[in-house]
Amino acid sequence: MPAYPRTGDPIEAASQEACARSAPVPDSLLSHLPVGLFGAATGIGGLGAAWRLAHLQYGMPAWISEALAALSMLVFVALAIAYAAKAVIAPGAVRAEWAHPVSGNLFGLVPIALMLLPIPLVAWTPRLATTLWALGAISCLIFTGLRLFLWMSARQQVETALPAWIISVAGPLNLPIALPALGLVDNLHELAMFAFAIGIFFGLLVFMLVFSRLLFQTPPPVEALPALLVLTAPFSIGYSAYRIVMGSDNAVGQSLYMVGLLLICVLIALLRHLPRCCPFRVSWWAVSFPLAAATVAALHFAAAMPNVVNQSVAVLLLGITTLIVLWLMVRTIRGLVRGELRQLIGA
Repeated sequence: MPAYPRTGDPIEAASQEACARSAPVPDSLLSHLPVGLFGAATGIGGLGAAWRLAHLQYGMPAWISEALAALSMLVFVALAIAYAAKAVIAPGAVRAEWAHPVSGNLFGLVPIALMLLPIPLVAWTPRLATTLWALGAISCLIFTGLRLFLWMSARQQVETALPAWIISVAGPLNLPIALPALGLVDNLHELAMFAFAIGIFFGLLVFMLVFSRLLFQTPPPVEALPALLVLTAPFSIGYSAYRIVMGSDNAVGQSLYMVGLLLICVLIALLRHLPRCCPFRVSWWAVSFPLAAATVAALHFAAAMPNVVNQSVAVLLLGITTLIVLWLMVRTIRGLVRGELRQLIGA
């Protein structure tokens, strides 16, 4: 493996190296479509799941969760078609994105979406929902194993250790989430435990690596700042998965939730000036799914430990996440209407 240059941005250097090994990339909008945009589907779907819990616990309108679930499925289908077209038109761009030490991890968003989007589908078409979940579960475990193999096959650069790495290894934590809705908790308990063990162990391991890199290395580029919220994923998603796998809500699971809640507070305070100081990019959708996952965890925690404080935190997070996702939708649609797609995807 060629060594990365010791000067300049190592992430950019790795990207250039990957592109140099790939076939020439046509200059088209599709060739610049980032795989990370699948985070929009998972974020909207996660928010829909949060509103469904709010409907069951607090009597919130059911149509909001249904509308968000339908929108998330439409977004996923549209992105899947667009990215498949990119693979045909510009395969070199896909290979370069896969080889990139940061964006290559974002391919894990696709199986995560396949595991979560079937939840609202169960009421309409159970067989399709189960099939999509199975496809997502299998591909997620394969993807995690492959990324671990690639990481351990060659020396990595600590400068490229960014929050996106967590998606590769914490993705299996999403595997148990849909099992109650699919009625498969008892039948697939060992598989759920297997996925939880992988996700929580390697997720926390990579969290410590990335956290150390953020503290002691060069700050990440501005474009990567929204993805800092991905750091909360092993804790918020881990808590939701723990409840399903263990069948209880004990101190271990609650500790995961509380650490995730503290991280959410710190990171929201850290990123509060982002909309005013940095140009909007579709990569900002990276904040949506971690926030939605934290909201779902807060609602579960409020149901398990009902009191004014816990319920207020859950409702507050639901409101904040809803406002942020609505802002991302409006800002993205406004950019598309103005013909700013190339600028939005950073092309």
